[in-house]
Amino acid sequence: MKLIPLLATAALLSAGAASAQTVFTASSWVPPTHTLSMAQKSWCDLLEKESAGRMKCNILPKSVAAAPGTFDAVRDGLADISYTVDGYTPGRFVFTQLAEFPFLGDSALATSVAYQHLYAKHFAPLGEHRGVKVLAVFTHGPGIIFNSKQPVKTLDDATKLKFRIGGGNINELSKLMGFNTTLKPAPDSFELLSTGVMDGTFFPDESIASFKLNMIKHATTFPGGLYNTSFVFMMNPAKYNALSAQDKAVVDKISGEVATRIFGEGWDKVDAASRELQKTQGVARIQADDSFIKAVAAKQAELEDKWAAAAAAKGLKDPKAVLAEFRAEIKKVK
Repeated sequence: MKLIPLLATAALLSAGAASAQTVFTASSWVPPTHTLSMAQKSWCDLLEKESAGRMKCNILPKSVAAAPGTFDAVRDGLADISYTVDGYTPGRFVFTQLAEFPFLGDSALATSVAYQHLYAKHFAPLGEHRGVKVLAVFTHGPGIIFNSKQPVKTLDDATKLKFRIGGGNINELSKLMGFNTTLKPAPDSFELLSTGVMDGTFFPDESIASFKLNMIKHATTFPGGLYNTSFVFMMNPAKYNALSAQDKAVVDKISGEVATRIFGEGWDKVDAASRELQKTQGVARIQADDSFIKAVAAKQAELEDKWAAAAAAKGLKDPKAVLAEFRAEIKKVK
């Protein structure tokens, strides 16, 4: 006769445990097979493991917003977790442009970890991403000029073609260089190139495979990359603030460099795989000539002066020293 009350009590306890679990909605604006989506899932799996199942993610089958609207979507609670490209909303973020300059390095991991260190030290205290809980910042691999028409070795070659770009510093640099570019999110690339609206795109190696850009036949590299892209991985602040102290500690433990390394290592891996795929696709790979590289460096120097002035106006002390610190930090990352 005592069995029924015991079973009822066990059922109530089980229901209470289930209701105590925190579920985060996670949104991604690229396909599930993209390294960004996979890195976000890896982080969510780590969250569930480190919290002994108290927290988990519900990865949505469709993004809650297009890439440029993702920051506001997380801020406003349409999704609890996601990431975005800072440059998709031109002029909104200033400090993040530091991670987008040319010639930074040839590894997403190195630039990402160095960027996370600099961000935590200099930018987070100044509220660069005010409105969200920043879990990590990171970059993709070195930016390359890809196109379907002709080899691009010189500046003159580049000015003859139309390119899709993703925003940020490369948008400003392209204007100074005289490139014919259009600012569009990465997922639009296949349609733009397959229909001939654009001749090429500025991308890291990874994207040729991820977005199935089989029309690409030419790649132009630069030492350390023509550009980089700054990403922010973030959480809705109200969702974070509602967590227990124990669960906040778990989120904090796997944020910062831990999360950054997940994204950076994932990107380097798919960059390498895509380079092998490009060989089978017949992509001809060349490096920009010295005059092209020097022209980029000269125009970028103007942009770094402009960035330093804007960053100082927002409260960053000695921006040029911070930039030098960033470049030195990249070389230290293992």
